[in-house]
Amino acid sequence: MSEMYDVTIIGGGPVGMFAAFYCGLHKLSAQLIESLPELGGQLTALYPEKQIWDVAGLPGVTATKLVDHLKEQLALVDVDQFTGEKVTDVTRNDDGTFTIQSADRTSQSKSVLIALGNGSFHPRKLALPGADKIEGKQLHYFVQHKADFAGQRVAVLGGGNSALDNAKMLTPVAKRVTLIHRRDQFRGHELVADHLRAMAGVDLMTPFLPRELTVNDDQSLTLHLKKMRSDEETTLTVDKLVVNYGFTANNDALDQWSLDLASERQQIKVNQQMATNIPGVYAIGDAATYPGRTALIATGFGEAPVAVTAIAKQLYPDKSLAMHSSSMKLK
Repeated sequence: MSEMYDVTIIGGGPVGMFAAFYCGLHKLSAQLIESLPELGGQLTALYPEKQIWDVAGLPGVTATKLVDHLKEQLALVDVDQFTGEKVTDVTRNDDGTFTIQSADRTSQSKSVLIALGNGSFHPRKLALPGADKIEGKQLHYFVQHKADFAGQRVAVLGGGNSALDNAKMLTPVAKRVTLIHRRDQFRGHELVADHLRAMAGVDLMTPFLPRELTVNDDQSLTLHLKKMRSDEETTLTVDKLVVNYGFTANNDALDQWSLDLASERQQIKVNQQMATNIPGVYAIGDAATYPGRTALIATGFGEAPVAVTAIAKQLYPDKSLAMHSSSMKLK
């Protein structure tokens, strides 16, 4: 028989990592399963140098540093960690426990905590002729290493948080950064937009929309731009183009599991305890939905202790739980 865990956390991004730590605080036996080769989820894989502003007490922390902090925190407790392992099925057994199946391993668990984020996702592509031919060369959808843009003219397309954050991150290293958005108002955090307006080395072009791009003989790019609700047109020549038009995401992997989870727009419905419609199954982070939820890492960090505490009370109703951080003794 395989080991029976109290909790199986599926998804090793920041929210799943914090949930695993909280399981350790409550002395619940837990395993953390992540399909990528290392913990950290999208932050590690796609945004290692991005600054994050919604984590309390760590203003502007980079994604890499935040994940490092979470790893240090997780090391304080006893939680089994499995990376590079994709969960292929979750089955609810007759006794209310669960069988967790991956390609090379089968395990048992009394409860399941889903922290998959948005699942697999793909960037919304720049819909201009020739754009696909320069992906990974002059055109990028992610900024993994800002040093790759050092001393270059860079245009960032988009008006959300990713576009604002990338423009702010690249301005100190690039020769010039131009942020182009089709509206006068940005969808991202206004404070970051204000910082950009005050920074030297960055230009904000609004409301403009790219209509055409040309690859020049020296491999630079010329963007042909049109001002919205106007006949005005202009051009901009850059060395690199970063497109941040958002993502299409889905959790199709959940459809392959033997669980009939109630969902809404590909997110799992949960109640105030982060419990799903299936007893013993909980969901947190961007995989979950409930009225008024805000899609922030900080929100997921708050949901993790709610879910883990509910699981602990369900599994061990007579157990005394430390409810305040000052009463949790780790050393």
